[in-house]
Amino acid sequence: MAKTDNITQDRLKQLLNYNPETGIFTWIVKKQGTRSNKIAGTKRDDGRIAINIDGILYLAHRLAWLYMHGEIPKEIDHINMDPSDNRIINLRAATHMQNNYNKEKQKNNSSGYKGVAWHKGSGKWQAYINIDGKRVALGLFICPELAHLAYSEYATKYHKEFARV
Repeated sequence: MAKTDNITQDRLKQLLNYNPETGIFTWIVKKQGTRSNKIAGTKRDDGRIAINIDGILYLAHRLAWLYMHGEIPKEIDHINMDPSDNRIINLRAATHMQNNYNKEKQKNNSSGYKGVAWHKGSGKWQAYINIDGKRVALGLFICPELAHLAYSEYATKYHKEFARV
């Protein structure tokens, strides 16, 4: 499991260079037989980049934030949803809820639209949204496109810059 609570910004900068425009870390010093300027990290199955420092795995997006800001928020959101894109412009501090707002529709979604599901009882499409951890019904619609418009309007209003519509 990757973590970030055991490293300081000073220690990080002793070992690694970070390019905020590319999001790539490179080694400053040789590490276990590697050469200087070698790209640091390995892409995990979930797409995130993990870097081994002093025997501890760290997630690169958290190290990028620490490198640039000197601290680490509880969660960091990848704005474009690409977990390997660690450019500082693509990262932002977020709450867990905000991070969840910036997700695509679920894989089991049958409507094709985020925030839209078939409502069996009415025979119509229902729009819904999660606000402050609670699922809120937005109404029933004759087609999924209209339901998605309702979802999009509410998501933009309540989820603001974290809205994924």
